[in-house]
Amino acid sequence: MGEPAKTKLSYEEFLKLYDEDTHAEWVDGEVILLSPASNRHQDLVRFLTAILSPYVEKHQLGVIRPAPFQMKLGLSGREPDLLFVVQEHTERLQENYLDGPADLVIEIISPESRLRDRGEKLAEYELAGVREYWLIDPEEQRADFYILGDDRRYDRRRPQPDGRYRSEVLKGFELDTNWLWRSPLPPVLEILRELRIV
Repeated sequence: MGEPAKTKLSYEEFLKLYDEDTHAEWVDGEVILLSPASNRHQDLVRFLTAILSPYVEKHQLGVIRPAPFQMKLGLSGREPDLLFVVQEHTERLQENYLDGPADLVIEIISPESRLRDRGEKLAEYELAGVREYWLIDPEEQRADFYILGDDRRYDRRRPQPDGRYRSEVLKGFELDTNWLWRSPLPPVLEILRELRIV
């Protein structure tokens, strides 16, 4: 006799069974448990949240949500490290998930997530209409940026030679990728002054 067939969960069942303390994603009815995040990964998420949130608030651009917060896209419920929703799309925000694509998604790559972030998620985000996707790889000190074109396909962008990247979704925001490779990361207040937020 073979193994009993696994029962697939609906997204609603997934949300009921797994709370914010469970680091997991839902893909086509299956629960994918995620590895614990590294210290560097969490430092980068904290740093990006700390510089992006005041920028978004100052310019009244929309809403930033760091993980754990689900983004429901068709047959998947992903948990990006950071997502941004423009003001005009905030009706997509439900009690504990975003119903539809974020306007900007940021993923910090770890060794175990490299293929998933650069493969599955890139394809899903493109298909779902995530307008801008940042992939930050601290191990390789590499940042890739994807912009959804008029043809609904991603166009990959690299930072300028000086390391700077100007976001298309976060109007006026310029990220210096050199900040991300410093150890320790630069003081948030220093960056907020450079961005003229404080």
